Amino acid sequence: MSEDDAPPTESRAVQAAVKDPSKGDGKRAGGLRRLLTDQSIDTRPLSLPAFRRLFIGQGTSFIGSMLTQVAVPVQVFDLSHSSLDVGMVGLAGLVPLIVFGLYGGAVADAVDRRTLYLWSSLGTWAVTLALLAQTLLGVGHIGLILALVAAQSAGFAIASSARGAIIPRLVEPGLIPAANTLNYVVGTIGEVLGPLVAGVLVTLPHGFAYAYGADAVLFTAALYSTLRLPSIPPDGAITRIGLRSVGDGLKFIAGRPVLVMSFLVDLCAMVMAMPRSLFPAVALERFHGSVGLLYAAIPIGSVVAGFGSAWIGRVRRQGAVLAGAVIAWGAAVAVSGVAPQLWLVVVFLAVAGAADLISAVLRQTLLQTYAPDAMRGRLQGVYTVVVAGGPRLGDLRAGAMAVAFSASMSWTLGGVACVVAVAIGAPLARSFWRYDATKATGGDVPREQPGENTTATGGVHEPTAP
Repeated sequence: MSEDDAPPTESRAVQAAVKDPSKGDGKRAGGLRRLLTDQSIDTRPLSLPAFRRLFIGQGTSFIGSMLTQVAVPVQVFDLSHSSLDVGMVGLAGLVPLIVFGLYGGAVADAVDRRTLYLWSSLGTWAVTLALLAQTLLGVGHIGLILALVAAQSAGFAIASSARGAIIPRLVEPGLIPAANTLNYVVGTIGEVLGPLVAGVLVTLPHGFAYAYGADAVLFTAALYSTLRLPSIPPDGAITRIGLRSVGDGLKFIAGRPVLVMSFLVDLCAMVMAMPRSLFPAVALERFHGSVGLLYAAIPIGSVVAGFGSAWIGRVRRQGAVLAGAVIAWGAAVAVSGVAPQLWLVVVFLAVAGAADLISAVLRQTLLQTYAPDAMRGRLQGVYTVVVAGGPRLGDLRAGAMAVAFSASMSWTLGGVACVVAVAIGAPLARSFWRYDATKATGGDVPREQPGENTTATGGVHEPTAP
């Protein structure tokens, strides 16, 4: 709050402190409070009922989904004792992620996004129930688990494309960075709690069943929040769903180097430096099987960074800061790979998580503000493919390198490669490196037939019920 906006009594107190040196501590305390307020997480989007529903639903579902994301690779490793097989979990989800991410983004630009989000979420919930069933029946077949992962990846890709395109329709443009930060923080809180709980559950008799069952229950609660979202119809830019609309989205990105480079730096971070598939093997070899802390460390850092994240919304040179965050991520991952003690590994992975929060918020904000609404679903589809597909390729890369060398060497070399690639490549892409968020725009959206299907309002329709 500025002095002009302050209540009269507060202004007089400040003025008195200036005149009376003995009251200087009060002035300094007020300045410190203002500084902390300016830098703390921006919660203004939570005052909007529609966004608040989406926020609650995502937070609930993320805790449950992380139970499954930890339980699946640990179960596969328990069955096969192979890091390569754990890496195959990522590969199994990659193809459906690409196909349904791109196509789901086109669908999100042509149908009600809330309806699409609901039905795709129901699909992922059904797969969680299937994972629970195969565990209770003692099937123990890696091929079946991989098939279920592929199906779950398809549902996740469609849901993510719809959800990412929903946010700019629920909040004002100036609040988009704050909304993305809130979503990312609540997601990473789930990523902290989920692995810690899963790390305990998977060590118990029938622990995998407990993990999948808890995910199913939490996701049931999240579905209710999705039902309460407002209707979000398309704006009429496309009237048919097909390969042409998908191609329009890809051409839109290809013609804008800023978007291309934002995707490339993220691929460098995830493909080269994601150590996730190495956690079970490293925990067994070096830390007596303590895998829960390894899975929780990165999101812990993201959560801590999120609570002091208000400055991200004021970043103008988004490309340069994004590249710097990815370089910091790779460096922290590389150092964590050679840290001799578990607590040091956790600390450096947490630093990597803090850098990841910065890069994630900037990537998502750049994408959502750079494109018109009629193109956001398709761009969110590509974003989903890159952001979720990159780690899956990273899992495969890390697992294959661990077989060829060792898990620790695969971990560290990946981080070094990320730093080198981004430090060299990002400054060479001048439009990305010099991108100013206050000046640049993404241009117009291609339309199939101008004037066609113009009855859609493009607005958000709140339900009449409270």
